[in-house]
Amino acid sequence: MGQESGKARIDAYIEGLESPFREAISHLRQVIGAAAPEADEIITYAMPGIGLDGPLVSYCAFKKHCSLFPMGNAVFIGMEEEIAPWRTSKGTLQFPPDALPPDALIARIVQARVAENRAKAEAKKVKRRKG
Repeated sequence: MGQESGKARIDAYIEGLESPFREAISHLRQVIGAAAPEADEIITYAMPGIGLDGPLVSYCAFKKHCSLFPMGNAVFIGMEEEIAPWRTSKGTLQFPPDALPPDALIARIVQARVAENRAKAEAKKVKRRKG
């Protein structure tokens, strides 16, 4: 999916949300985008997200909470205490729309996913060269 179609679909998704979810998801989008400005906005698993060398993170509003999905739980290693108030499963942070995790924590999660995806992409290149 191209950047523009992802962006347009995310714009429409956010516009359709009610307050305070609209503001929370819009804020998440800004923080996530600033943490990985080279990434494209995408729709992944029917949710807004960003991708660079594959999906990085997605985020979504639900009936009573918002969630951040970092596409796996490896990114959480070493962050267990920091994320404890919001972690609800191996690979999900859940929070009320008026109590988002700190921007710096969200940015670190996104940046860790960028590093993880880049390492995987590089490993694939090396494997292809050897093969």
